[in-house]
Amino acid sequence: MSTVGRAVVLTDEQAAGEAVRLDRAERDRRQVTQTTLLHPDMTIDDAYRVQAHWEKIRLQRGETLVGHKIGLTSRAMQAAMNIDTPDSGFITDTMVFEAGAELEAARFTDGKLEVELAFVLGRDLEREDHTVDQVLAATDHVVPALELIAARSHRIDPETGRTRTVIDTISDNAANAGIVIGGHRVQPREVDLRWVAALLSRNGIVEETGVAAGVLEHPANGIVWLARRYAQQGLRLEAGQTILAGSFTRPVDIRPGDVFVADYNQLGRFEIAFT
Repeated sequence: MSTVGRAVVLTDEQAAGEAVRLDRAERDRRQVTQTTLLHPDMTIDDAYRVQAHWEKIRLQRGETLVGHKIGLTSRAMQAAMNIDTPDSGFITDTMVFEAGAELEAARFTDGKLEVELAFVLGRDLEREDHTVDQVLAATDHVVPALELIAARSHRIDPETGRTRTVIDTISDNAANAGIVIGGHRVQPREVDLRWVAALLSRNGIVEETGVAAGVLEHPANGIVWLARRYAQQGLRLEAGQTILAGSFTRPVDIRPGDVFVADYNQLGRFEIAFT
């Protein structure tokens, strides 16, 4: 990721070192000190550099990049993080889980689930000025998904009580730890995606409900934003990649013994369980 002409504070060695620290925290299943407590002057651009180094570590380990996630798409979450733009992270093949899977809750530090739609691209998106219609035209299909989010650095520092910032979250791969794909595939114009609704139940109790228009008024708007940000760096979203468009519910905590059911009405329903 190029940093020419951008506001950066960390050296490349520091950014790479922070990526190693977060990667180790995930593999050890142990939360670590917030990135900005160690580097208080770092910027959002620095955070994306840390994330890029972490992606490189995982690819060098043999993982394959399969997509991206978009976060902080709701007005409430942006206000909570004191930011007026979404954020993004990467998804590799080891982070993709099928509906009906049984996962170990301890694998995800401070793990939670969010309700989303996933867009699977049929064509590349490589321009800064794509529209929602162009994103839909470039999409092969849309499918229900749950995002597994985790915090490799403390959400609240145990010593100071300090809440982590958006810079910490972006460094931490925008909190992404995995995705669960389920339900029915639909063509991007087969249904009005703004009005896709979902119920998320935990152990038979509905914990969250939402409508996809809560994601920037249309879930494809997050992909418009991400395509623009990537194009500004000389990058593109590629055909075959899965793009998580952003959550339209609040996150729900994961606990051992929990069984979740995501019900998307006409788009189907699926389960995920945790031991």
